[in-house]
Amino acid sequence: MGPLTGFRVIELAGIGPGPFCGMMLSDMGAEVIRVDRVGGAGRRPRDVLARNRRSVAVDLKQGEGVELVLKLVETADALFEGFRPGVTERLGLGPDECLVRNEKLVYGRMTGWGQEGPIAHAAGHDINYIGLAGALHAIGEPGGKPVPPLNLIGDFGGGGMLLAYGLVCGMLEAARSGKGQVIDAAMVDGAASLMAMFFSMAGFGFRNERGSNMLDGGAHFYNTYETQDGKYVCVGAIEPQFYAELVEKSGVDPNRFGPQMDNGQWSGFKAELAEVFKTKTRDEWCDIMEGSDICFAPVLSILEAPDHPHNRHRETFVTVDGVTQPAPSPRFSRTSPEISHAARRPGEDTRSVLAEIGLDADEIDALETAGVVQASSAS
Repeated sequence: MGPLTGFRVIELAGIGPGPFCGMMLSDMGAEVIRVDRVGGAGRRPRDVLARNRRSVAVDLKQGEGVELVLKLVETADALFEGFRPGVTERLGLGPDECLVRNEKLVYGRMTGWGQEGPIAHAAGHDINYIGLAGALHAIGEPGGKPVPPLNLIGDFGGGGMLLAYGLVCGMLEAARSGKGQVIDAAMVDGAASLMAMFFSMAGFGFRNERGSNMLDGGAHFYNTYETQDGKYVCVGAIEPQFYAELVEKSGVDPNRFGPQMDNGQWSGFKAELAEVFKTKTRDEWCDIMEGSDICFAPVLSILEAPDHPHNRHRETFVTVDGVTQPAPSPRFSRTSPEISHAARRPGEDTRSVLAEIGLDADEIDALETAGVVQASSAS
């Protein structure tokens, strides 16, 4: 049983960062009930982000459907949604309506731009939010254009994870005060928070040109290198003692590579190290460097990562219903998080959840006949 066991959260189903938030909470033991739309996609066991939750399928365009969700709200500690500002208000499921039903409810709202501001109602994606936050500008090769780092910074780090953190904070506070509140989790804000260290560094020498600083690929000792077999390794030998070991085990001239922090020489050092790393395969460099204090690792694909001995030992990845996926994280010594099941088909748990809030079988049948809910079978 995970550390959030006993908390009930309602998830108004969305895409990407919203489901990631639901995964984070449900992995930790919270009972997350996902409100899917009637007529949604079929069974999706391979959707890792939707694991561990029950699903009810409700037509939120019908008043009876909205009322069912409000009944669920009465039993919940939190609700979260990831729509544009004003959408849940138009549905009749905004914070005001929900907090009237449950004054202890923590109402989480996640958007790209936030609930207010000059462009709050504009469409956007991860790339736009991290662009506005100052994160995207710093990522890429020197002299080249900014390179999107997948959608990890805005959607997941600055969005879903920030919302999960906010919801847990809100639920802890509500347990003391007896009062709920609304959380405005904006991806642009979250991405900016992730840049806190670099805003500090801007005050003492961080250069504004991408690919010219210690952590953005400018330094030879914090970089990736191609190996003889066309694969890659990465090194992060920042500390002097780690750098000395990199110099030793790579076999370069220690006299030439002595001035580690002379950024005027970084470009030349990178070129030399690039040639050195191409003399051996990735596995050969692993034999030489892995497990040392160089701060070294092979650059593994998502197909390779689960099979690395360290990841196997720690069970960093698990297989559920034939799908390999990241295990719940972080780990706890006593209240262990777990994956109880793969993603449910939309509406697979409609009947059981509605029964829990007091509806009998005839009432549920009538709602399904009217198209207010969808009660799918597990097959």
